[in-house]
Amino acid sequence: MIEFLVKRLLISVVILFCVMFIIYALMFSMPTSYVENMARTLSQKPGALGSYTEWLTKLNALYGFDRGLVGGYFHWLTTAFFTGNFGNSWNWTLPVTQVFANCIWYSFFLMLVSFLIEISIAVPLGITAARKQYSPTDYTVTVVALVGISLPSFFVASLLKLVFAAKLQWFDISGMEGRYHNILSGWGQFWDTAAHFVLPVITLVVVGVGGWMRYTRTNMLEVLNSDYIRTARAKGLSERRVVNHHAFRNTLIPLITLFGQQLPVLFGGALITETLFAIRGIGYTSYWSIVSGDIPFTMFYLMFFSILVLVGNLMADVLYAVVDPRVRVH
Repeated sequence: MIEFLVKRLLISVVILFCVMFIIYALMFSMPTSYVENMARTLSQKPGALGSYTEWLTKLNALYGFDRGLVGGYFHWLTTAFFTGNFGNSWNWTLPVTQVFANCIWYSFFLMLVSFLIEISIAVPLGITAARKQYSPTDYTVTVVALVGISLPSFFVASLLKLVFAAKLQWFDISGMEGRYHNILSGWGQFWDTAAHFVLPVITLVVVGVGGWMRYTRTNMLEVLNSDYIRTARAKGLSERRVVNHHAFRNTLIPLITLFGQQLPVLFGGALITETLFAIRGIGYTSYWSIVSGDIPFTMFYLMFFSILVLVGNLMADVLYAVVDPRVRVH
């Protein structure tokens, strides 16, 4: 197992540097107008430390854009990646790492709550649908799952805002605080913010639960049709024990693989949903950074998301070996 982990880590490191080169190449290929606009803005501020031309030269040198693609990439690695100093965000006028720290936990709690609700709904319903194949329950679960998969998040979000915010006025249309947030007590502010997360959570659950239900049902059906399940039933074991003890454990194997891949989702945010509801998470922040041409934060966000994907895949491989005792890595 240790040899396997070391090998996978080395492969992940190589992949990471290749991905970061692609990220830098994308930033290098962006229109120079973004850099020019930032240089013009800095040169026009009160007490500016240089002219437009000086700031333009300084910004190009800072991110290695004046060194060519390959030279600039290694310059960015040595001055930013290995030192942890990614500079200041052009859009938010704060250090990139500080902007990231200010918004990441909003996305994490939003995605974590949504994920836990999805799993608590999808796994039991998927197993129930598999146990009662071709029954009204199975058809109902299948239809609900297909509807959820087919609906885009912006449609669900807009519908929820129309019904529960505009018509019923149970929630605010967007934002994270109500109009009386500042005069509330500590717990009052907490519940006020939590109330603003209800509609985004429902949006993510509606969009995401269908896929988990279909995946659970499909894998449970495959396991229930296995020879060892028929043998367990032939030995006289109760249906509850057959399903909960024998079948469910093997159904977990592919689900565990997906669990590992949820790491980028938990920390990567929900760009569309957060933007529509003005939840100031990493998705919302990255969207406005990309739109405004905020090169420093965009590079950091893409690098961070790439690391999450690699770590998530590594976790999935390890969990797969832990859950399935038949798997042995040599």
